[in-house]
Amino acid sequence: MASPSDRKATIIDGKAIAETIRSEIADEVRHLSQKHGKVPGLAVVIVGSRKDSQSYVSMKRKACTEVGIKSFDIDLPEQVSQSELIGKVHELNTNPDVHGILVQLPLPKHINEEKVLSEISLEKDVDGFHPLNIGKLAMKGRDPLFLPCTPKGCLELLSRSGVTIKGKKAVVVGRSNIVGLPVSLLLLKADATVTIVHSHTYDPESIILEADIIIAAAGQPMMIKGSWIKPGAAVIDVGTNAIDDPSRKSGYRLVGDVDFKEACKVAGWVTPVPGGVGPMTVEMLLKNTLDAAKRAIVGFRKSL
Repeated sequence: MASPSDRKATIIDGKAIAETIRSEIADEVRHLSQKHGKVPGLAVVIVGSRKDSQSYVSMKRKACTEVGIKSFDIDLPEQVSQSELIGKVHELNTNPDVHGILVQLPLPKHINEEKVLSEISLEKDVDGFHPLNIGKLAMKGRDPLFLPCTPKGCLELLSRSGVTIKGKKAVVVGRSNIVGLPVSLLLLKADATVTIVHSHTYDPESIILEADIIIAAAGQPMMIKGSWIKPGAAVIDVGTNAIDDPSRKSGYRLVGDVDFKEACKVAGWVTPVPGGVGPMTVEMLLKNTLDAAKRAIVGFRKSL
């Protein structure tokens, strides 16, 4: 029998899974276009010229083009007023060719993010951050119209890797509105027993060690060591942290919240960083946009 030191985790290839999903979406977009003469439309709104935001936005716009989704590009100056931005959102709400609206965060300091996001039409909230969508996600027996993209991508990685969630102990590390909180609600909906570990948790190691499924989203480089992981557990690493690496041309490299090398020796499944959760987030955005278009064009109703 193999000793524990011979264990080798299955690496979940987020890039390959994302490519499969992208071709599935492209097929559905083609079908929609041929049958109804319409294609999904996604409006991506960016305010200002933050380099990271611009690169995320161009990635999303490029992905739209690849699957045949029409991209509406709204680029606004840094000094745009909150009322002007909300006016633009209202305009997009009433445009029948736009099925999804995404406002790239963060917004400049003079703009109230919550106010802007809550102005996006519920039927077009493809980011899944409208308070009503999150509220429905939190309630038993209610289905939100959209699930937030990164949490949805985490569960998609688990299901496509053959990991059962029902009845399992899941520990979510981090409680952000973007990942930690919604992913814990999603796991609960999928019948896992969920614990959230955060900055005020006493002895996080002992809690994480009990988990069959770990979702790491704390933003702390390599915080979760191999000794914290139960043998055979599924580890989804959402963290993307830049750490100094003089051997790289850029001077840094990206690592997750999990010590990947150590995790590979203990876990049953593990996602790499980069190439794990990241590629899935954009695909889930495209999927949400497709679902929004199907609802608007053919009256399709998506239940969770």
